[in-house]
Amino acid sequence: MLDYDKEADAYDVTRGGEPRAAAAADAVLGLVPAATGRLLDVACGTGIVTRRLAAARPALRVTGADLTYGMARMAVARVPGAVVLADSRRLPFPDRAFDAVTSVWLLHLLDEPDDVRAAVAECARVLRPGGVYVTTVDKAAAHDVGSDIDVVLAPRPRRPARDAAAHVESYAAGQGLRPAGRARFPGLGQGRSPRRTAADLRRGWFTQLPPGEPLTERFAVSLRALPDQDRPRPDPVFTLRAFRKPADERTP
Repeated sequence: MLDYDKEADAYDVTRGGEPRAAAAADAVLGLVPAATGRLLDVACGTGIVTRRLAAARPALRVTGADLTYGMARMAVARVPGAVVLADSRRLPFPDRAFDAVTSVWLLHLLDEPDDVRAAVAECARVLRPGGVYVTTVDKAAAHDVGSDIDVVLAPRPRRPARDAAAHVESYAAGQGLRPAGRARFPGLGQGRSPRRTAADLRRGWFTQLPPGEPLTERFAVSLRALPDQDRPRPDPVFTLRAFRKPADERTP
């Protein structure tokens, strides 16, 4: 996994910046009820999406949480006074504290199924009855857009998709959450070019291909042989799933 403390300063530039953040925030808000009062953005990263969630709905009280100091430092500059350091598997909030919880581009990063299950359980725990949990699923699959780059990389070793939609739905159901909608949005500016993908390989972007390994170098050489080295291929399209916590007699 990348060191997100070290990645923080360059993170947005290499991940589509404001256009991608705008697309993500719009899609998330399309699944969050208009009357939502408090929203927790888990794994808020640099806060580039979190800020847009807050700006789009002035009455919405948004809190961001991230595990890494470097990312949280960036987020605090964008959402002052509303960001905490926190592990998604052990959130420092009481039960039923939020009307909505989001986790955009988080679950695919977790190492084991139990970690994903724990993160979903925590998001459900801090969600009030009647509230909505929104998360991305199938992130790695979104990057396979059928390009010549994907053909070159097809034989590479892959880690299991921890955020597979079927798994996430199962974990959510285990917490009593019910499906409540879905949406898709483009990862604007994230279309891969051969040269950039080869550079990403060599710096450890692909978790099963360590930098400097012979197999990694073979893939990098094959990528550098493709035409149009600096032409980005199509952008990925990401998927959001929403889950609702059933209301009960204690709901205000």
